[in-house]
Amino acid sequence: MCGDATKWDENAYRESVLKEREIQTRTVFRTVWSPFNPSPETIVVASSDGSIASYSISSIISELPFGLSNSKTQHLLGAGPSGYLQGHDGPAYDVKFYGDDEDALLLSCGDDGRIFGWKWEEITKSEVPIHLQGNHVKPVLDLVNPQHKGPWGALSPIPENNAIAVDTEGGSIFSAAGDSCAYCWDVESSKIKMTFKGHSDYLHCIVARKSTNQIVTGSEDGTVQIWDCKSGKCVQVIDPARDKRSKGFISCVSCIALDASESWLACGSGRSLSVWNLPASECVSSISTHASIQDVIFDDNQVTAVGGYGGVVDVISLFGSHLCTFHCQGI
Repeated sequence: MCGDATKWDENAYRESVLKEREIQTRTVFRTVWSPFNPSPETIVVASSDGSIASYSISSIISELPFGLSNSKTQHLLGAGPSGYLQGHDGPAYDVKFYGDDEDALLLSCGDDGRIFGWKWEEITKSEVPIHLQGNHVKPVLDLVNPQHKGPWGALSPIPENNAIAVDTEGGSIFSAAGDSCAYCWDVESSKIKMTFKGHSDYLHCIVARKSTNQIVTGSEDGTVQIWDCKSGKCVQVIDPARDKRSKGFISCVSCIALDASESWLACGSGRSLSVWNLPASECVSSISTHASIQDVIFDDNQVTAVGGYGGVVDVISLFGSHLCTFHCQGI
């Protein structure tokens, strides 16, 4: 016999099994590097269990022994976080920083239709042991999407927030919501300054085009729309899958990205990546990828497309030629 059966705790055992399964099935939806560092040091992740966690890259790397095997690598990459917040009821879909100094706010949004903002300095300087963290830091910002009135005054469910963007100069946070609208929130008053209506299905992604005081949204309806932040009106519609749509094929816009000049826009739609010259309103390239695209990133004259299944990453030149493809599995 190995152990005393009279002290068996069935509930504790069940909870431990459920917790282990939850960890194994957790999905990371978005990541962001921490601000005011000369080189990347801390990465913050938003996960499907509603948590917002930070990880110290230097701490993990310092623990890597020479000649590391794959099994050991996976164990270390699964190491515990340096900071932990139990942010949302339901999945946390996006995370951003508002500001780039010691007064920066860590923002997150999720399936519960809320945007939370925490003081980053309070998180990094907390002396609460990691196993007791979660609700140890209270948000200083709590924004909730509006509900819509139906017949006889019935209210709709609170629509989820799938992505956020920030404009610190304008004091604004932009959200891409599940009710087909984008919202502009005033950080000081915590109130909605403007609502952008025009998409026919819920929004997946949003970016701020600060040089022109515009935002860009991507939707389940398969289009990208560019909005003027002064009038709230759509000034341009981009349809990456227009030719396919005429054949009955519908593919949502899952992600978008602007380059540093804010003149080039990359759109991920299914297993297709298109790059657009915004001043000319012209698609300069369209290329098929090896997996459905979940995120895109500009790096000089290259676009990196990250696939959600199979861990596929495609690196593509600005004008549409594949530079390389690799799989993240087993790293």
